[in-house]
Amino acid sequence: MTQSTAIPMPDHAAAVLQLPVIGMSCASCVRRVEQALLATPGVSAASVNLASEKAEVTLAAYGQTQALLQTVKNCGYETRTEQYQLSVIGMSCASCVGKVEKALLGLPGVLSAQVNLAAEIATVEVLAGNLDAAALIKAVRSTGYDAAPLAAERDDDNARREQEQQQLQRDFWLAAGLTLPVFVLEMGAHIIPGMQQWLAETLGQPLNWGIQLLLTTLVLFGPGRRFLSKGLPALWRRAPDMNSLVALGSLSAWGFSLVATFAGQWLPQGTRHVYFEAAAVIVTLILLGRLLEARAKGRTGEAIQHLLGLQVKTARVKRGAELVDVELADIQVGDVLVVRPGERIATDGEVLEGESYVDESMLTGEPLPLAKAPGDELVGGTVNKNGALTFRAAKVGGDTLLSQIIRMVEQAQGAKLPIQALVDKVTAIFVPLVMATAALTFVVWLLFGPQPALSFALINAVAVLIIACPCAMGLATPTSIMVGTGRAAALGILFRRGDALQSLRDSKIVALDKTGTLTKGQPELTDLICQPGFEEDNLLALVAAAEQHSEHPLAEAIVRAARERSLTLSEPQEFIALPGLGIRALVDGKRVEIGADRFMQQLGLDLMSAELRPLAAQSTALAAAGKSPLYAAIDGKLAAVIAVADPVKDTTPAAINALHALGLKVAMITGDNERTAQAIAAQLGIDEVVAGVMPEGKVEALKTLRARYGALAFVGDGINDAPALAEADVGLAIGTGTDIAIEAADVVLMNGDLRAVPNALAISQATLRNIRQNLFWAFAYNALLIPLAAGALYPAYGVLLSPMLAAGAMAMSSVFVLSNALRLKRFKAVLG
Repeated sequence: MTQSTAIPMPDHAAAVLQLPVIGMSCASCVRRVEQALLATPGVSAASVNLASEKAEVTLAAYGQTQALLQTVKNCGYETRTEQYQLSVIGMSCASCVGKVEKALLGLPGVLSAQVNLAAEIATVEVLAGNLDAAALIKAVRSTGYDAAPLAAERDDDNARREQEQQQLQRDFWLAAGLTLPVFVLEMGAHIIPGMQQWLAETLGQPLNWGIQLLLTTLVLFGPGRRFLSKGLPALWRRAPDMNSLVALGSLSAWGFSLVATFAGQWLPQGTRHVYFEAAAVIVTLILLGRLLEARAKGRTGEAIQHLLGLQVKTARVKRGAELVDVELADIQVGDVLVVRPGERIATDGEVLEGESYVDESMLTGEPLPLAKAPGDELVGGTVNKNGALTFRAAKVGGDTLLSQIIRMVEQAQGAKLPIQALVDKVTAIFVPLVMATAALTFVVWLLFGPQPALSFALINAVAVLIIACPCAMGLATPTSIMVGTGRAAALGILFRRGDALQSLRDSKIVALDKTGTLTKGQPELTDLICQPGFEEDNLLALVAAAEQHSEHPLAEAIVRAARERSLTLSEPQEFIALPGLGIRALVDGKRVEIGADRFMQQLGLDLMSAELRPLAAQSTALAAAGKSPLYAAIDGKLAAVIAVADPVKDTTPAAINALHALGLKVAMITGDNERTAQAIAAQLGIDEVVAGVMPEGKVEALKTLRARYGALAFVGDGINDAPALAEADVGLAIGTGTDIAIEAADVVLMNGDLRAVPNALAISQATLRNIRQNLFWAFAYNALLIPLAAGALYPAYGVLLSPMLAAGAMAMSSVFVLSNALRLKRFKAVLG
């Protein structure tokens, strides 16, 4: 979900926006909307057209687009927005992200813009009908970066990334080959005894410096050209970035050395030194860092690449009597497809012929293949194991389950967490602040430093420029989100909103719907206790025959149990439903009466008699265990007590224990009576019970729990729990295989297993912990090393940081952040 942002319009011109208004039906609607828009601050004119359902709004300077949406909503109507995703090429640090976002947000009609540095994707929400992809791309290109629609780029993305890595690798090795002689010529004299004298005798200073100049120039304007071509134009635009810092630092060292080589007389006495090795090594080490960074960034997107890899390229489709290989994009709903053993299923559909087992583990996390027969559903991307299947395509293209999953993961990976707000504020001023710090460092050393002051001033200023790259800050959050949500998807946990990662981590209590979440959602016959003289199967056949025309859920459970035992059910000659009591039927000449204890009392059966008291005690014990007991009488004689219950899922107790182990309170919300609910809660160790709640009362129940405990997560089945899922701070919907597109939920648990809830919480906590580690490293790195680069330790300890070491440290900071984020790929589920 994109963040909403108030967009100040440029102060030099008004903007005319087309605002879709949906739901108007008459002239009074038009007048109402028009008047409301004209009363909105910043609107100078508004004209509403009922036929086209659009309002043309003229915004004066500093008008706010977001306010228009709220105005329309307050009038009781809806508007329409469009979302675009662009692949943005060439960004290198957090300041690049800020520039692209600012350019996009400056366009009239843009509601929000989020740029993910790690994924190199911009997600932009606009008012429908105002902007197209071309306008957005033009805005991105105006900042010095390239862009293309993501859909067009997706197929070529791997190739582009691979090409980028190969180019970086070539540039690095070329730079390293050219830099090594420079380093040896300059630093070898300080390291190897006698080498300085040997160089003076064999090469002489002019030739030595000339060779260094030639090789460094080749490094700077060859492999290092990428920094100059991006960094210098950014300076002219007054929007410096990381490339600007590298360009300034390396050119300063190279330029000073150039003057020292050819016009040393212009320099103060004692300052004629060359720093060619610093300029060359800076470029080489930063290229190494970029190469390692590119490789690591490629690994952060492996989850999406894996999901995309599940899509087949072609499928075998029946065309008349023939089988034809058809491209995936050409498959239509209703097409009949054939899939052979070992092949991947092309699209979602329903089995028409054949039987097989299908491996759905890559989507649901369930390890065992599922049996498929005619009438069963198939999911595109899964693997047919051992039998040929013929199926009809039910969903194609973007409607398939796999496409929905890819879309969810991409949206989550492109999201910004609230914790990112601090990073955005810092990086907006970071690069200019670094340049100011470098300038101040130069002046202070020049005025107050020891001789040769100019050399000290240059070296320390260059070190500040190089070491302060904001790459690590820009990568700290998005890389962790990408890897964390990707790992979650592999575990069958889909974050529909990326910021749910942080919200889920902050939860204090987890509220669980009972039916279908804690329990199987389908009542089952659990107990059948017969009186002496009655045989169990015969009695069950009579009771089920009597109940087979009842619509009560308990009756369905009894009939299902009889059919599972393959019992023959006779057709009752008579059937009477007695509301509030039970039923009476005539089956095979026997009068069968089934109901609660009050019905038995009406029949004249004394449950407190010595003969029947043991059976009544067992009925009470069953009720205390959370089951629903019924009595059955045959021809007026009490025959048995029957218990029906919605059984707790086998995995539920372990899930509840795991939630407690994570430090969370657990609540259960149910429509059951208090006694049944408390019995189940005691069995599972649940902390809070809210019983007797009608579906419409769940929202109030959640508000009460939130007021008592704090941030709340709610887990439901997503069918009748939509209001509660939307009300919770985080809504987790338990999916059922193919039914995952639950709009009200923030997180979808695909396999219907409650153990996914503690797994989701655990990966949320692990991801936020990883982000905090990255941000600490990124901020602490700059806070500690910028003063060191500026020479803060020199007065007391005589310690200075060489620009070469600064370049290496800068490159390693980004690699550290990326490597730390990639540790999330090894996240182990707390329950498996």
